[in-house]
Amino acid sequence: MKTSRFVSLVGSVGALAVMTVISVLIGQIFHAVPAGIAQGIPLDDVAAVLAFSFFGFKTLKEAFDMEEGESVMDEELAEAEEAVDGSSTIKQTTAWAQIISTFGLVFAAEFGDRSFLSTIALSAAQNPVSVAGGAIAAHAVATGIAVSGGSYIAKYISEKVIGIIGGSLFIVFAVTTAFGIF
Repeated sequence: MKTSRFVSLVGSVGALAVMTVISVLIGQIFHAVPAGIAQGIPLDDVAAVLAFSFFGFKTLKEAFDMEEGESVMDEELAEAEEAVDGSSTIKQTTAWAQIISTFGLVFAAEFGDRSFLSTIALSAAQNPVSVAGGAIAAHAVATGIAVSGGSYIAKYISEKVIGIIGGSLFIVFAVTTAFGIF
């Protein structure tokens, strides 16, 4: 039995929201490092610039190395389908059990990924409330698009283009953080 799109959306956004709050809290702990320990070096800003630069260049490299029409999503889809097939909770009929199972699958899959680490870096360097609100809203919009029409959109926008856009945005974040503009 498949879950409804609404159940998938609620479970996914819930997991991503909790993950975002955790990463913002970790970023704030990093931001609280006393200046005496860091010898005046703004460790939070330096870490943010390094993280954004690394993710930007890595994402751009992966995008440019990708053949046209190639998709990393096929492998991830197969892994997700395998996890869902092996989950007795998702096969249960109650919506709450399906939401909790979806929450757990998404939380485990996304914990420690680029968005998690980027949110830590952003939170360390920027206003944590704004970072949390923006990240949760972005996750909700992206998940909503993926759940409602991701396969349709994928027909028109290649994964390579999305990688180039994402990598470029990481580089922009690195540069603006480095110059204190952002």
